[in-house]
Amino acid sequence: MPMLTDDLVAAEMFTQSAQPVFTTGDGLLLRPWTVDDAPEVFEVFADPSIQRWHVRSADSVDEVCDWIERWSGTWRAGIGAHWAVIDIASGRLVARAALKDFQLAVGQAEVAYWTAPAARGQAVTPRAIATLTTWAFGVGFHRLQLSHSVANQPSCRVAAKLGYALEGTMRSAGLHADGWHDMHLHARIADEHPAGMSGPERDRI
Repeated sequence: MPMLTDDLVAAEMFTQSAQPVFTTGDGLLLRPWTVDDAPEVFEVFADPSIQRWHVRSADSVDEVCDWIERWSGTWRAGIGAHWAVIDIASGRLVARAALKDFQLAVGQAEVAYWTAPAARGQAVTPRAIATLTTWAFGVGFHRLQLSHSVANQPSCRVAAKLGYALEGTMRSAGLHADGWHDMHLHARIADEHPAGMSGPERDRI
């Protein structure tokens, strides 16, 4: 059955091109993951807050290597895109920034992120996601959305400051270790909001 609309984002951009590298312009680098990142990711997932909100722990560095291989494979398959966020000055991993669950025909994807414990309070995730959002809209995505537990107020503040409007509450939609959580749904539409944040606004996150 033929579609009456063209795909908003071409799959070939992912399946036939290398994953790009970005800088935020203020000290962060977003690059594809490599298995050399596995020890740092393993350390991050030992943190109780990461485990609480991401509902996952890692038993070994080898297990994390498998995660990274899967993250890398999503780009080649045209179903997602995952970046390691690196502090340029120190070379340390400070965050993850990702787009998941691509629907290329309608230009939609889900934003995902976490911040390494040692980098909290430095606005690394908002800076990285602002850069990723600008790129995604620039290549044709129309709608980006993210969700988080209603109890995860830091994530809610990040979404709001980045212009991801709160669209509603999905009741009992996320299963965490302590039971079912209601989840906030945030989204941005292309050209609906300014692409980034000013320094003072960003630094309040």
